[in-house]
Amino acid sequence: MNEISKSESYAAAGVDITAGYKAVELMKKHIAKTMTAGVCSDVGGFGGLFELDLEGIKKPVLVSGTDGVGTKLKIAFLMDKHDTVGIDCVAMCVNDIICCGAKPLFFLDYIACGKNYPEKIADIVKGVCDGCVQSDAALIGGETAEMPGFYPIDEYDLAGFSVGVVDKDKIIDNKTMREGDVIIALPSSGVHSNGFSLVRKVFEKEMTAEGLNTYYDELGKTLGETLLAPTRIYVKALKNVKKAGVTVKGCSHITGGGFYENIPRMLPEGMHAVVNKNSYVIPPIFEMLQKDGDIKEEMMYNTYNMGIGMLVAVNKDDVEKAMNLIKIAGETPYVIGEIKAGEKGVTVC
Repeated sequence: MNEISKSESYAAAGVDITAGYKAVELMKKHIAKTMTAGVCSDVGGFGGLFELDLEGIKKPVLVSGTDGVGTKLKIAFLMDKHDTVGIDCVAMCVNDIICCGAKPLFFLDYIACGKNYPEKIADIVKGVCDGCVQSDAALIGGETAEMPGFYPIDEYDLAGFSVGVVDKDKIIDNKTMREGDVIIALPSSGVHSNGFSLVRKVFEKEMTAEGLNTYYDELGKTLGETLLAPTRIYVKALKNVKKAGVTVKGCSHITGGGFYENIPRMLPEGMHAVVNKNSYVIPPIFEMLQKDGDIKEEMMYNTYNMGIGMLVAVNKDDVEKAMNLIKIAGETPYVIGEIKAGEKGVTVC
């Protein structure tokens, strides 16, 4: 910790720079777990340095993605549990860039808070680091901004930025998609990190520490534990499939907008996805949301992931091989639908 750099005047305005130093010291042990061979700099520099390993890559293309956790953070505030939302932050970014076929390389985070509580900030960064480890990505930098008067003292915002690399010739190209291709689904852990404004409205009466700590038989856990479950990270599953030479013809991260907005993003013109909603088990939290919120089924599929976090389209002859490779990564895949010729879009039936 820097014993010289301090400012009583700045502290009187609500910014404690010594708390920032302490937070950095506390998070270093977590950041160390994320280090990979490409990292060329230590924590605390003006920029994070990363050396690209281009072995086996003829035409490297960098792929970037940025996102935040959103109002799911309100659940973390009420439960005073901050060590998993960082996983959500990483997941929302890396799950996007792998849809292009990219391998995540490194990550940067941004935390803005009303007051810097070093232990809390370190807990948040621990989650970010856990997500980076799951993604085989290094946390090479970040920013913690203490902003009194802008955020309440017990609240914060969390966002991040990921960078990956893919060989230009191996970018996932939906132009190869054909009628008869099969859609494989990877399950979500629950609501993930989208639609929480509606979640909080539906469960408005439960949005207290007591309400969130209430156990529900149908969930098998408390409401808070269910809602705060970290977003699944699909990096290793996709890596297994691509490394084995299976051609992924399309890939979609099911985030805000649900099935109806995200599935068409992986389709070329002239191709239509048909999804069988009865081909997998929908987690009970979505049934609770629909019932308690009196939400139409179509709107559920247009807002939430409905138990599916990632979709990949492959040739029907590659389905068994792809499914086995996904299982090796610890996922439980489902065949959820197929590709048909027609207007670009999706039918859920």
